[in-house]
Amino acid sequence: MARPRSMLVSVEDTPFYHCVSRCVRKTWLTGVDKYTGQSYEHRREWVESRLLELATIFAIDVSAYAVMSNHLHLVLRVDIYEANAWTDREVVEHWHNLFKGTDITQKFVKGEVIESFEVGHLKHSIAQYRSRLSDISWFMRALNEPIARMANKEDNCTGRFWEGRFKSQALLDDAAVLACMAYVDLNPIRAKVAKTPEQSDHTSIQLRIKSAMNGKQPATLLPFVGNEYKYMPKGLMFNAQDYLQLLDDTGRIIRGDKRGAINQASKQILDRLNIPQENWIKLTTEFSRLFKGAVGTLQALDIYCEHLERKRRQGAANCRKWLDGT
Repeated sequence: MARPRSMLVSVEDTPFYHCVSRCVRKTWLTGVDKYTGQSYEHRREWVESRLLELATIFAIDVSAYAVMSNHLHLVLRVDIYEANAWTDREVVEHWHNLFKGTDITQKFVKGEVIESFEVGHLKHSIAQYRSRLSDISWFMRALNEPIARMANKEDNCTGRFWEGRFKSQALLDDAAVLACMAYVDLNPIRAKVAKTPEQSDHTSIQLRIKSAMNGKQPATLLPFVGNEYKYMPKGLMFNAQDYLQLLDDTGRIIRGDKRGAINQASKQILDRLNIPQENWIKLTTEFSRLFKGAVGTLQALDIYCEHLERKRRQGAANCRKWLDGT
């Protein structure tokens, strides 16, 4: 039985989550449908543009993404501190970028007088919007529903475009986050639709590489902040260039044209995370098969399950085998 989303998300334990949405029809999300020969490649831009737009509206950061032929991978970071720091006006303005809101919230942002009997309704709406703007389910709804409507209109049909529920799994520590990001970023290489990360269209790794060529990081993605900023509240605790090098090395191994070629900088990252190279290749090629639930060391998994009052540690054996360095 599928668990309620509230039983999967514990921001107290981790802000990072791996989300996957899949198409329910044979018609492909993007690419060329092998059954009809029709190209839907333009839909990749629909998804990517909408995703990066939402990253500027929600208090949710995009760490990694890959828009594939019939599914979408995301690594998201929930930032409840950002949502709580917004003023009431900022909350409503963010919400109105996506939804109409109510007559009262419309009056509020226009600076019109709010009657005394409307104040309670306004406060309730603001509290509700603030919560939703840091909610993964609302983020995925705001992403998937417009794409489904556009695809249905183009296909001249009705009904579901996406599966009813998106998959969500908690990433409980740095090793789980980095392995999942690499798994997502290398999706096109594993699927043999791209030879290198820089050729992987509509992925976060391609966006990061393009920005790195100008000495920058993408404004729409969660940045790498490096080890020296480990106490910063927001950012990936690795060096951006080290991650790009690690992805390049890993991609070459996956393609099989340079087996075993993990350079020293990449090896240092894996050593820091206590992940042997063999485990790293397994993680970045079979992450979704290995882990169906929360991912992390056994200690992190124990704490997560305790907070959510879950007696069964789903996937504990694989967490021990591939992430505990044993």
